[in-house]
Amino acid sequence: MISLKQIFNFYLRSSIHVALSVYALVRMTHFMFNITADVPMANFAFLGTIVGYNFVKYDALARAKKREMRNELKLIALLSFIALIGVGYYFFQLELITQLVSVAVLVLTLLYTLPFFPNRKNARNWAGVKIYIVTLCWVGVTLVLPLLNADVPLGFDFFLKCIQRFILVFVLILIFEILDLANDDPHLKTVPQQIGLKRTKFAGLLLLLPFYFLEFLKNNFVEEQLIVNGILVVVLSLFLAFANEKRHKYYTSFWVESIPIFWWLMVVFF
Repeated sequence: MISLKQIFNFYLRSSIHVALSVYALVRMTHFMFNITADVPMANFAFLGTIVGYNFVKYDALARAKKREMRNELKLIALLSFIALIGVGYYFFQLELITQLVSVAVLVLTLLYTLPFFPNRKNARNWAGVKIYIVTLCWVGVTLVLPLLNADVPLGFDFFLKCIQRFILVFVLILIFEILDLANDDPHLKTVPQQIGLKRTKFAGLLLLLPFYFLEFLKNNFVEEQLIVNGILVVVLSLFLAFANEKRHKYYTSFWVESIPIFWWLMVVFF
């Protein structure tokens, strides 16, 4: 009999939860720029995240152990295939410029996963690069694509939100890198490997200051958003402060990845 824990683990391992985080950030972009709910864009981002993340996580494993694939991995492969069909369906409902930029994000994802250059590792294993590639992909999918698809002028507020979104995702990934500190290859040169645990936490907390105060520079900023962002900064700061290598995997794979969802739900209810 399948237990609730197995279902929950499948939910996490199949990247549904992280896809919900991406979906939440797309919805946040719609809210911030007063965009009427763009269902094709939101669903494209959600399903694309499932496909992209599962490809990154399981591609090498699936190719190396085709005959030994566990039932869970087969289910994840089936889910990813269904999601891929959905991605194709929604892709053709997007604007041409959005399609072109999404292809660029796809190329970046493939570069992250596959070794394109002779005698070189994939970008995921390039020293010190991983966090920036992942952050740029998230900013591209959750902010740039929704605005392009809605034909919103890319003015001052856009660049402001790009900086804020980059900081948010960067700090979230810092927490992941802290928990992976004991297991990551030293050659990856992650931020905690280069500057240490305490300095990484300090840098993350410091970055949250411009994330919050840049909101004041936005044209016609909403005061309620400052309250919501303040709560977000406090929550994120606590997760960052209490992060360490001994934390359970759910600390990041569920709780930290829930922060964007929590942020969006605050906006929905407040």
